[in-house]
Amino acid sequence: MSAPLILVVEDNETNQMLTVAVLERDGYRVVVAGTTSEAREQIKTETPHLILMDVQLPGEDGLAFTRQLKRNPTTSPIPIVAMTAHAMQGDAEQAIEAGCSGYIAKPIDTRALAEQVRRYLAVAR
Repeated sequence: MSAPLILVVEDNETNQMLTVAVLERDGYRVVVAGTTSEAREQIKTETPHLILMDVQLPGEDGLAFTRQLKRNPTTSPIPIVAMTAHAMQGDAEQAIEAGCSGYIAKPIDTRALAEQVRRYLAVAR
């Protein structure tokens, strides 16, 4: 069986590289999309097992895109974890209301990220 595929929807290159490095070190396959348009194309190519979604993206924001994915029967089962640099009170609630399974504040704690990814993938299976 091949390793789980994780789609990282993140426009910041530094955050992309850090997230990919952590996930690949743990044996996951990772694809990156810098915009929601790129993410849509990636999802058409291969359905990910988990999506890590930046909340603030150029153009369409990550929570609006999450709502769309959760309304689509094909993509609604995919767990989505919101990531944001602006961890303010109410952000976690907004992410959950949009359909996210969880929430990660940036800067990313690499140990916490690896553990959260394992947990969300275990629940999804």
